[in-house]
Amino acid sequence: MADIDTQSNDNSVPFYPDHVSNEAKVVIGFSVLALVVGLIGLFTPLGLGEPADPMNTPAHVKPEWYFLGLYQLLKYISKTAGAVLPIFAILVITLWPFIDRKPDTSTKAYRWRAIGVAIFMIILIAMTIWGEVS
Repeated sequence: MADIDTQSNDNSVPFYPDHVSNEAKVVIGFSVLALVVGLIGLFTPLGLGEPADPMNTPAHVKPEWYFLGLYQLLKYISKTAGAVLPIFAILVITLWPFIDRKPDTSTKAYRWRAIGVAIFMIILIAMTIWGEVS
């Protein structure tokens, strides 16, 4: 049985001159392509329009439907409160099971919570629809 080092394989392609030269051609091709695109962009720039004004939102810009209620809320309260209140509400909802540990024994508390959630959902749906049509 012949040793692996002594066997010659005539179908193999050497890595160093062949593969390295092919990769160098690819790198040169991509570099030339990037240079051409850069030069085209340098000498014929696209007009971007007027600069962005952070204090003036265009009328046609609206958030996705799931943020429309919060977007509408920002029209009626300050921006700081509009950013802090939803985060505070999520924090309270997340921590509420750890704060209120006593078991419910009456249906009165359940009824008040159900009414509160129903009112909140009606307001959220109304503000979402109002945000879409405004």
